[in-house]
Amino acid sequence: MNEIYRKPVPDISNDTRPYWDGLKAGKLMLQRFADCGKLRHYPRPMCDGCYSMNADWVQSTGKGTVHSYTISHHPFHAGFKEEMPYVLITVDLEEGVRLNAQARGIGEDAVRVGLPVKIGFEVATEEFSLPVVLPAE
Repeated sequence: MNEIYRKPVPDISNDTRPYWDGLKAGKLMLQRFADCGKLRHYPRPMCDGCYSMNADWVQSTGKGTVHSYTISHHPFHAGFKEEMPYVLITVDLEEGVRLNAQARGIGEDAVRVGLPVKIGFEVATEEFSLPVVLPAE
């Protein structure tokens, strides 16, 4: 990419690398704790249920519904100024965890709680991609 990326970038750690590598490959990967089977998002080093640090990763279907949303009219960071207003959605994924991401192809007038959606992937830089919320097919 020739353009400078002006938004905040993730701090990719050993605990979160499988998530970011999955997004880069067009897959939404969820952390699963091997001892109890609990799925969670966002990735963390220790399970809050069984206190295990033994995690593996499973691929999400990427399907879900809108749990809540907000329409941002003021940028919290200068890198978002050109996108105003934008829709930020919290999605209830089929796997039982929630994910926050910007909407693409879902306007302010179309978004509603319960709306079926799917997760897509948007290249941000050569190093990482971001999840985005798309209308379900």
